Parts: sequence; structure tokens; C-alpha cells
Amino acid sequence: MVLQKNLRIDDYSYVLPEGKIAGFPLPDRDSARLLIYKNGDISEDIFRNIAQYLPENTLLIFNNTKVIQARLLFKKPTGAAIELFTLEPHERYTDVASAMQETGSVWWKCLIGGAAKWKPGQLLLRRVTVNGSSLNITATMVEKNGDSFTIEFSWQPNHFSFSEILAMAGTMPIPPYLKREAQQQDAERYQTVFAKHEGSVAAPTAGLHFTKDVFDSFLSRNIQHDYVTLHVGAGTFLPVKTPTMEGHNMHEEFIEISIALVQTLAAQLAPVFCVGTTSLRTVESIYWMGVKCALNPSISYKDLGVQQWEVYDSLEQGAITVATALDGLLQWMKANSIEKLIIKTGILIAPGYSFKLTRALVTNFHQPRSTLLLLVAALIGPNWRKVYHHALEHDFRFLSYGDGSLLFLE
Repeated sequence: MVLQKNLRIDDYSYVLPEGKIAGFPLPDRDSARLLIYKNGDISEDIFRNIAQYLPENTLLIFNNTKVIQARLLFKKPTGAAIELFTLEPHERYTDVASAMQETGSVWWKCLIGGAAKWKPGQLLLRRVTVNGSSLNITATMVEKNGDSFTIEFSWQPNHFSFSEILAMAGTMPIPPYLKREAQQQDAERYQTVFAKHEGSVAAPTAGLHFTKDVFDSFLSRNIQHDYVTLHVGAGTFLPVKTPTMEGHNMHEEFIEISIALVQTLAAQLAPVFCVGTTSLRTVESIYWMGVKCALNPSISYKDLGVQQWEVYDSLEQGAITVATALDGLLQWMKANSIEKLIIKTGILIAPGYSFKLTRALVTNFHQPRSTLLLLVAALIGPNWRKVYHHALEHDFRFLSYGDGSLLFLE
């Protein structure tokens, strides 16, 4: 039995008063407060000063995913409203980027607000005016997939890409716990300044605090940075509803990793710090994919993805060094002529996990009973309670638009 399966989620809960949740972003991104936790000690500063707390020559890894305007409002012939929340492309597409560029029609997995009011076979319609011309978008329910549905979207004129359709007809998917409609400022502020690759339905929120000035402050300390891409899914908002982790199915998300980044990590002698839990999950997944390649150099592409529990029970944890794993992945990518690896990870990082590449994490303050809080507890141990108690007692702002923290591995 994997020990992490026995973890009780009640042991990773705390009382979060609604008044502690940041409802809106601060006027300046880098004016957020910063909590620093290192060697059991807690200190405070402002986020724009984060560089002085990072060791010289640190490599920072960011997630450069871009949030799509994932909420689409349609109407039935009766006039009743149905909201579709686009989650991820159907399996017929190999990756998010290619699916976003489909023209005329596309299949997408969605959550449906008001699903009981939508009869199978019934066409939903949305009309949008673009530069004085009418754009007609239709939605048809194809099949049910557990909690989500496969929807076929079609549109005329058909020369637009699905990316353009979402930009013209969708709204920003701000988190449900904000309990408000998206406003104009959210289109900019619920997006990092370095967002590049479309595909997320939630922002990698630790990155929201970074500005050009913060990046400029890295230069004097020779702090380097690089990027991974993990397209954040709606599962990031879901609390764990089962008593123990054994009953929880970790959501999977698309990650994109360049061979250049793997080479950088293989040559990196200074510590690797991850900006955001999504970056951390991606970086640690790189190690485990390398383990698979080292153990089986002829492994297939589809078997390379990281599953929820296998990092604890089937990949000989600790038997493969970081150098061997990274070299294994590099050789596999070269042998298969892959410059960019696009695959899913379902890695669950919980207390008891042995970190392979990550030495510190920049992150916000997370919801109780969440897999994100489990990740924080895995990184800093039982002192996560000390950190969160301090943040609550000293009026730090919580969740997506809240303040940040710099947490060093215990």
C-alpha cells in the first residue's frame, strides 16, 4: 500500500474566512506581500523585492501557459441560457495548440451549467457581431464523459480558428470562489505578463506577481529563468471530497517541455526554484519521465506520461539519479527526433514525496483540503500550519489574486 493513499484530507484543512480571500487584484502586480519561509523561520517583505531572497545563480522555472476565455454563453430555442465551460480538447487532437487552431468546427470537453435543461440533439446558438458582420456559433452535445460532456462547436464564417472564436465570444474564467462576474480588468490581470501558449482555464497564479521590474532585478544576482508549459485545468479548483487520498482521482493536464530545457536542467549546478505549483509538477514530472526512459529506452510516447500513484510504487523511487534520469529523457527525445514533448501528467505530490529537482517554491496561499495544499505540505512538512497561521493572523490575502510566498524545501 502506498503511504500517500492513506493520507486523511481532514489533516490538511484549516478555517479560511471569506474576508481573507482576495476578490480583486492589487493596483500593482508586484506590490503584493511576500512571506518567506526558510529553515523554520518566517519573514515578510514586498514581492518586488523577491530577488534578494534568491541565491545567486538560481534557475527559476515559470509556466508560460495562457488563459483562454473559456466561458461561452448560449441560448436554447426557448431563450433559456446554457453556459459551456471549455475544459480541454477531445482525444482526437494530439495537443491543445493544434486543437485551438481548428477552423469551422471542433470537439471539446466541457462542463455545462444547466445541463438538465439541454436535451440531446438540441442545437444551441450564439450570435456575435464582429466588425459589423454576424458570426454564428452552434453547439451540439456529442456524448457524456463522467462529469463533463463532449461538445461539437461549429461556426460561420468558418475561416476563424477556435482560438479566435473564444477571444470573440468567451469570457475570462475567473475562479468560482470569487463569486462575481469577470470584469474588464480580469482580461489583463488574470494573465501573467509572460503568458504565451493558449490552453489554460485557470491562471498559474504565482506568476501573476511578476513584472518587468522584478525580472530586471534578477540581473545583478545572475538569476536565470526558463519556461515550461502546463495547461491548467478546472480540476485545480476541486477540493478532495474523499476521506483519504486513495479515493481521489488526480486531474491530468497537458504539459509541454522543450529539449533545450531538459538540457538546461541536466547542466544546472545551481538550485532550481519553481514559480507556481504547476511549474513544480511539470519539473518533477520531467524527472519521472526520465526514469521511465532510463529503465526502458524504447518506451512508447503514450506510456511516457506520469500517472497519479506510479511515482510512489512502480518507478523504483530513489534508484535512479537525477543525472541518469535527465540523460535518459534527453537520449529518448533525440532518438525519436522530438524537440518539444507534449504529454499529460497526473502526478500527485503529497507529504512523503521525495523532491528530485525542486529546491524552493514561489506560490500563493491555497484552499483547504486541496491537492495544492498537499503539495505545500510535502515541501515544508508540518510547518505548513505555522506558515498558514502566520498568514491568516497577519492579514495576508489568500487564493488567486492574493499575496505570495517563497517556501524553501525542508
